[in-house]
Amino acid sequence: MNNQPRILPHNHVARRWFLQQCGIGLGGVAMASMSQETAKAASLSDDPLAPKQPHFPARAKNVILLFMGGGPSQFELFDYKPTLEKLDGTLPPADLLKGYRAAFINPNSKLLGPKYPFAKHGESGAELSDQLPHLAKVVDDLCIIRSMKTDAFNHAPGQLLMSTGSQQFGRPSMGSWVTYGLGSESRNLPSYIVFNSGNKGPSAGSSNWSSGFLPTVHSGVEFRTSGDPVLYLSNPEGIDRQVQRSTLDAVNAINRRQLDLVGDPEIATRISSYEMAFRMQTSAPEAMDLNNEPAHVLEQYGAEPGKASFANNCLLARRLVQRGVRFVQLFHESWDQHGGLKNGIANNCKATDQACAALIADLKQQGMLDETLVIWGGEFGRTPMVQGGNDGRDHHPNSFSMWLAGGGIKPGITHGSTDELGFNVGEKPVHVHDLHATILHLLGFNHKQLTFRFQGRDYRLTDVHGEIVKEILA
Repeated sequence: MNNQPRILPHNHVARRWFLQQCGIGLGGVAMASMSQETAKAASLSDDPLAPKQPHFPARAKNVILLFMGGGPSQFELFDYKPTLEKLDGTLPPADLLKGYRAAFINPNSKLLGPKYPFAKHGESGAELSDQLPHLAKVVDDLCIIRSMKTDAFNHAPGQLLMSTGSQQFGRPSMGSWVTYGLGSESRNLPSYIVFNSGNKGPSAGSSNWSSGFLPTVHSGVEFRTSGDPVLYLSNPEGIDRQVQRSTLDAVNAINRRQLDLVGDPEIATRISSYEMAFRMQTSAPEAMDLNNEPAHVLEQYGAEPGKASFANNCLLARRLVQRGVRFVQLFHESWDQHGGLKNGIANNCKATDQACAALIADLKQQGMLDETLVIWGGEFGRTPMVQGGNDGRDHHPNSFSMWLAGGGIKPGITHGSTDELGFNVGEKPVHVHDLHATILHLLGFNHKQLTFRFQGRDYRLTDVHGEIVKEILA
């Protein structure tokens, strides 16, 4: 028998070997035992996305985030201002603009009234623009928040704040925090999936769905709507499934040995990713095949199989949540109307209104709305002052509108209000941090306790802020 000691990696592994092999007395025995438990725990963490229990019983199990990148104008959609319409073309009050900073325009620009008429809908009597005829049919399922506010007035920082709770790059996204806390109910698809549509990709790029300093297994996975859902998902020519399985088994055996030695969670992530990719070769194409949907469902969404669109992405979001995906994020980056406001809003609503309403109705019909939280909104709103002649609005962080539905949200209500010009929040302000705290509460988390230690500090999605908006909870 070879009794020569093994040469192990340096650092804490060498220390572990020393304590196991050379320790004397009770201290050495105790430390050796602790090292064995650490290695055992690392081996058991092969599946870092195994389902986990939240802090308390949750109202929502899944999230679909409809991110309207660019900053939708609340004045043409959800927040009708008759006074603003009346004062169209006049200068705003000087005291209103004291200390105000806009992104591009002179704050003394003239006021711009709403471009579209509004009407009340449903039993709730919620006011919506005539550009949202489909959403009007499901308005009693919505909670419209008119009193949102944020700290950022440019796109990338604003999107990062809405997605990650911070204007700085490098923080985990909301979807990553959710999968970190809850794991996934799907063994054959990623726990967090992202789609893109619109004129361009999001200004903050993939940082909107990054896992930041959380283990990378919690990053969002961007799916394409044509070809392979993920690049290189199909086997190359000459490699069949049996060869791939044998290769994967050999690679994972090596990775598990290393995981047992060092306990690095990124090794567990690698193992999990390889296994997920193998299973996705059959599960992802099936989940993405809209030809399996009945004709009336395709018509309901306005979806066309094989054609990339926001409508297709909404239907895919329902299919993915139905298959256990925890968090689905749809970006539609088209709402930055510094000019061409009237046509831009009309085109965006034509591309999104029907599908958003269909998603709510479909989830409800499938019995999934109660456990699926749907969120609609952008990174900020638009100014009541004009930009671009008489047909544009600048970025505006002081007040904007969003809506939520399902997942424990009180339906058929409008929460908060803005002043008569829509410049500032008038009643019941909801900061982005408050929204995040409320979302995590609906998922069963105390937002102050869902933390991750990084560089000597405990971080959380809401940083050191956030209050639950109890009035919008069912």
